[in-house]
Amino acid sequence: MVSFRYYQSGDEKGLVALWNKCLLKDPITQLRFRNLVLLDANFDPKGLRVAVEGEEIIGCVYAIRRLLPMAGTELEPETGWIPFFFIHPEFWRSGVGEKLMTDGLEFLATEGRKNVYFASYAPNYILPGIDEEAYPEGYSFLMKQDFEKQYSPVAMDRNLVGFTVPSDVLQLKEKREQEGYTFLTAEDKDLFEVIQFANNVFNPDWGRAIREGVLQGLPLQRILIARDGEKLVGFCIYGGYEGIPDRFGPFGVDPDQQGKGLGKILLHECLKNMRAEGMHGAWFLWTGEKSSAGHLYKKTGFEITRKFHVMKKTL
Repeated sequence: MVSFRYYQSGDEKGLVALWNKCLLKDPITQLRFRNLVLLDANFDPKGLRVAVEGEEIIGCVYAIRRLLPMAGTELEPETGWIPFFFIHPEFWRSGVGEKLMTDGLEFLATEGRKNVYFASYAPNYILPGIDEEAYPEGYSFLMKQDFEKQYSPVAMDRNLVGFTVPSDVLQLKEKREQEGYTFLTAEDKDLFEVIQFANNVFNPDWGRAIREGVLQGLPLQRILIARDGEKLVGFCIYGGYEGIPDRFGPFGVDPDQQGKGLGKILLHECLKNMRAEGMHGAWFLWTGEKSSAGHLYKKTGFEITRKFHVMKKTL
């Protein structure tokens, strides 16, 4: 007989074991589960819904809402997220998944949430959205639960074996330097400014990634900054998420400065430094395929490795 409840202490091993049985393309360790879920400041046990048969966990839907602002006092009071779900294959189409999802959505509705996203939650998202190719059953399940596709970000990778900075990029860098631009690794004196720049010009999650990355030991030589005279106009980071050195990003250039190739210079400098550290590749999870950043990545030799769908349901 299947019973339904929310997370209890001691569920972690069963949840991780079932995760790795179901989400074969995205396995997780006990440590990552602890860091990304249990130690998340927004974690609420009542949102982590589980199905149990006997002593065994056979399904899970994780619903979360913001308890701690990402920036300022903004708690996004109408928004909730489903960062992940998985059901033991033997219980597909048995009603277990539907019951878990209903319970998770009811938890969010009770907390006043009106819009629920899979899976664009920050800070601790596992994937940007559902990978239809890897998990067609999961995609169909979300569609049947009345989630609608919003947009489809892509993950990209670049092999760095044999990487060199092209001569035209070196020439462009020299030209910009003659105009008063600088491209340097960050120092302590730059940190407050680059965090505020990331927060205010781009996304509070980017500023958080920089701050928490440094707190967790991110070497400052993995943060590159561009200045126009004294003004900070761009930055580029690797190793900032979960301490994974070959994970690239975040990366951004002041919109008022675009069109000058500053992003191209920063990106190539960053990849050169990654190669100098002995890395064989660079990758990231999330960009718009047709965005200006997406075009830059493709021109720099990145290739699309996965595609995701960010899904939304209105309660």
